[in-house]
Amino acid sequence: MANKNGGKPSDRRAGKRRDRNQRVGVRTPELGYYLIVTDTEETEKNYFEGLRDSIPAELKNRLVIKVEKAKTVELVERALELTNKEPQYRNPWIVFDRDQVKDFDNIIQAAEECGVGTGWSNPCFEIWMYAYFGEMPAIRESYTCCNRFADKFEKVTGQKYLKKDKDIYRKLVQYGNEAKAIQIAERCYKKCLDDGKEEPSVMCPAGMVQRLVEEIQRKVWGK
Repeated sequence: MANKNGGKPSDRRAGKRRDRNQRVGVRTPELGYYLIVTDTEETEKNYFEGLRDSIPAELKNRLVIKVEKAKTVELVERALELTNKEPQYRNPWIVFDRDQVKDFDNIIQAAEECGVGTGWSNPCFEIWMYAYFGEMPAIRESYTCCNRFADKFEKVTGQKYLKKDKDIYRKLVQYGNEAKAIQIAERCYKKCLDDGKEEPSVMCPAGMVQRLVEEIQRKVWGK
């Protein structure tokens, strides 16, 4: 699917930060209330908390990240339960990896039928972060993907990659390019479709995390 923004990537997402004070009074952000549910306590959680902390202070409470100690197949149910408890969170998403998850495609289909967004990654979340550095290589195993991303991360940043790094989002934006990452991820997704791969479980490398990130950034910054 085409980039919903349809315009030029924002300077903010390309790593060219602008003085937020310049934007005061220019527009009202359209960001609604988002609930992001994941089953991991490290990488995904740290990434999205970093994204949340990068947006204006008055909007941070509109982006809630929940880590659920549940099986991946239960994430949809938990997202719906949490949304029902807090009706203002009208934009529920689940974030999870292909890895060795059974019923991967069924989970995504069930989420879509219930109105829950799916920020899936195949083979793992690191393939999305890889895109910040200009590529999403064809890697099918999560273990290999994590190791190769760690090598790439250290080469680009001069720092070790740690899943527990709470500053991972800021580093990706600082050393990489988010706008191009979104474009690369979309291109990989479209290539899978062009190759006749319609089920997420066989789309590799591919994912939908970029849709969530792009949507949030577009609503916050109006680009």
